[in-house]
Amino acid sequence: MSIGKQNKMKTLFKKVKLLILDVDGVLTRGEIIYDDRDRELKIFNVKDGLGIFLLRRLGIKTILLSAKNSPVLARRARDMRVEEVMGNIIPKERALEGIKRKYKVAEDEICFVGDDLIDLELIKRVGVGVAVKGAPLAVRRCAQYVTANGGGEGAVREVVELIITAKKLEKRLYRLLKELKPASRRKPSN
Repeated sequence: MSIGKQNKMKTLFKKVKLLILDVDGVLTRGEIIYDDRDRELKIFNVKDGLGIFLLRRLGIKTILLSAKNSPVLARRARDMRVEEVMGNIIPKERALEGIKRKYKVAEDEICFVGDDLIDLELIKRVGVGVAVKGAPLAVRRCAQYVTANGGGEGAVREVVELIITAKKLEKRLYRLLKELKPASRRKPSN
């Protein structure tokens, strides 16, 4: 990436205070598996999840915003410690005003990552609209940033790292990583 492009990315992501993510096609590769008991299965990227977890520890909240709702998504959201899961939201942009009020953020302080046509209007309205690699051309054209990685293949981690770098949070992140302890060694909190 050229120095000019790096500076543009730093400026673009510097104001982000809230990350909103679509789910299918962003946190997953856009595939849904149904087993023979009619249960829905999804495959999530572990590196994306760690990025979201660390971003929250750095003070930047994440919301999952999906056209669907599923128990699998609720489980994954708990693991990543996301702030909120909003399911069954179509059109997605109708949730924006409530999100802004609840989280006390302006549109230009929000980053939204989407992958398909139903994400288009929200991508246009927020401060940093991101499309994942492989999104339809119309979505990529209106996004301010298109990830090098596909959905479920590190696209979210890529965005998280851009936010951390733009906000100069690397030193805090490394201190935070030193403080983390394995879950099995943690003392119970009472």
